[in-house]
Amino acid sequence: MTDEMTPAGDHSPRRRRIDYAAELNAEQYAVVMHPGGPMLVLAGAGTGKTRTLVYRVARLIEDGVPPSNILLLTFTNKAARSMLDRVGQLLEGRAGKVMGGTFHSTGHRILRRYAERLGYSPRFSILDREDAVDLMGAALADLSPQLPKRRLPRPKTLVDLYSFVINTGRSLDDVILQRAPQYTGQEELIAPVFRKYLERKRNADLMDFDDLLINWLLLLTRHPDARRELARRFQHVLVDEYQDTNRLQADIIDAMLGGPRNLMVVGDDAQSIYAFRGADYANILGFPDRYPDCTVFRLETNYRSTPPILDLANASIAHNERQFPKNLRPVREGDEMPLDVSVPSPEAQAAFLADQVLELREAGIDLEEMAVLYRNHHHSLEVQVELTRRNIPFRVRSGLRFFEQRHVKDVLAHLRFIDNPRDEVAFARMLKLRRGFGDRLTARLWGRIASGDPLHALVAIDPAAANLPRIATKSLTTLQTLIEELSGPRFSGSPGEAIRRVVEAFYRQWAKDNLENAGSRLDDLEQLALFADGYSTINAFLAEITLLNELSGEDVAGGPPDEELTLSTIHQAKGLEWRVVFIIWLSEGRFPTARAEDIEEERRLFYVAVTRAKEWLYLVHPEIVRDRYRVDVLVDPSQFLLEIPGELMEHLSITSGIEEDELPSLEGATRYQLPDFLSGDGGNGGNDIN
Repeated sequence: MTDEMTPAGDHSPRRRRIDYAAELNAEQYAVVMHPGGPMLVLAGAGTGKTRTLVYRVARLIEDGVPPSNILLLTFTNKAARSMLDRVGQLLEGRAGKVMGGTFHSTGHRILRRYAERLGYSPRFSILDREDAVDLMGAALADLSPQLPKRRLPRPKTLVDLYSFVINTGRSLDDVILQRAPQYTGQEELIAPVFRKYLERKRNADLMDFDDLLINWLLLLTRHPDARRELARRFQHVLVDEYQDTNRLQADIIDAMLGGPRNLMVVGDDAQSIYAFRGADYANILGFPDRYPDCTVFRLETNYRSTPPILDLANASIAHNERQFPKNLRPVREGDEMPLDVSVPSPEAQAAFLADQVLELREAGIDLEEMAVLYRNHHHSLEVQVELTRRNIPFRVRSGLRFFEQRHVKDVLAHLRFIDNPRDEVAFARMLKLRRGFGDRLTARLWGRIASGDPLHALVAIDPAAANLPRIATKSLTTLQTLIEELSGPRFSGSPGEAIRRVVEAFYRQWAKDNLENAGSRLDDLEQLALFADGYSTINAFLAEITLLNELSGEDVAGGPPDEELTLSTIHQAKGLEWRVVFIIWLSEGRFPTARAEDIEEERRLFYVAVTRAKEWLYLVHPEIVRDRYRVDVLVDPSQFLLEIPGELMEHLSITSGIEEDELPSLEGATRYQLPDFLSGDGGNGGNDIN
């Protein structure tokens, strides 16, 4: 392995229309002009990796590589189109035949040509996600008569497990233990379902999205003639965001290479944050081991952030042991120090953030140039509430607004029915979550109870005499028990506990069986319960959140209606940038999350968040949080803050106490006399507290 930071050799520009030395910095130029072979480009945040890729493709074409012999793999088709459009602009349209796109779209095009080698017709169909779930359900039904009477995962969960096994190459046992531990020990029951699913796909000439990758690898490993043809065609392979590839994708890339092994992978190990999706950090870290003769380049000149922000980012990521060391160097000027903000509570955090947003906007910074970033989506709850109250418009990149999410609305439907038993919409949503109840049966049951007091009528029904299917009868019985509990005095004055009861009695298992990312959704619901703990009745709580949903933040001080503050998880913010970034909930147990298995990945996530900021960075952490027992608990600042040298941040502590000049005088108001041994002058008088 060699490490090259400057151009090598004579790269004469006399045949080229582009002046590469003038268009690129020295680090980028070295990458673009390198002759070939295995190349690892470690591109730090904000260092122009896309520009480097674009000019590399242009240089190859200018030096005689036919565009059709170049393969550019990216993680979105939009990114590939953007890069190739830029190449086309540089070369007056000569990049049209470069094959560029995602792994899945590229695999699709290749497999169309070679489908018959794998037993498919060239006209094979592709299953979308919903179709894959349906077919997995059919495979499960095929085997159900031979399966013991034991609860198996729903088809949607089976598709998730199947996909993770395929993409990571890990054993089914390991994947179940990590992603669905409630089904541990059922591997021998699940594996036959997967085999039947594969059989049904093959018989119907179908591929799902995972097949577009696994069949691509099978083509390369089992059909040497096809591999030779592809290696001859694609003389140069370039891969963007290499740190986000999984094991299957990395093996495909390796197998695509011909003798010269002209492979350039671009990525940043410090921004590898998608292990939960199957991304394998070892791909980029182990690249020099797989290609001992590779040349390593480092792009460290940062065009995005000011020096103080980069100093903090460099100091943080230096604590990771498993990494390629690098040091981002700024081009921009600026001396605004990152601000470490300690606030007394989550509510104070939201209030501080709203105050700062309005202050910055008054200073001329548009809302579009500001973002609030957080580790988990539910960390935005109090912020969304406060912004809505202040009429500050915002968009949520991390998903729906908190109270619009399905799992939140599912659980709240139970409380809405308790609060207003005539709410037919809440009743229908609540009932159709139960097995055996569809639209028709739900409408029939509503017609039976709606004429009087629906709540008492529902509880009073004899399920055995209701002429319901057996599954629906059982579901109704458990629902009646839950509704009777929720309508009692224990829960009517405790909306947070009512939410927890719905989750424990029913929704926890339902979410695990039916929803993706069930763990994070259940975290959302606990955060919802904590928020609800602040209200004395279910009615008051529901009234508040209903009003919040109805309020619109379109007008702020006469600003345009499309001006919005961005709220996003850090995962969703990768690749983006703003002038002002607030990172909230930087408290131990929240960020890093208490369930973190890899603290170095959590620190990389913090690094990604910090490097989104261009000029102003706020690092905010509450000192006290309330647990589910309504007890105030002190929390430490995130270890990611504590390990940064204090001189790299300014520190601000927000208090919620009364200002000193607002305090009433104590003159003559106290009668207590200090004991002599506590007096300020050692007991020689002066023991009057005034």
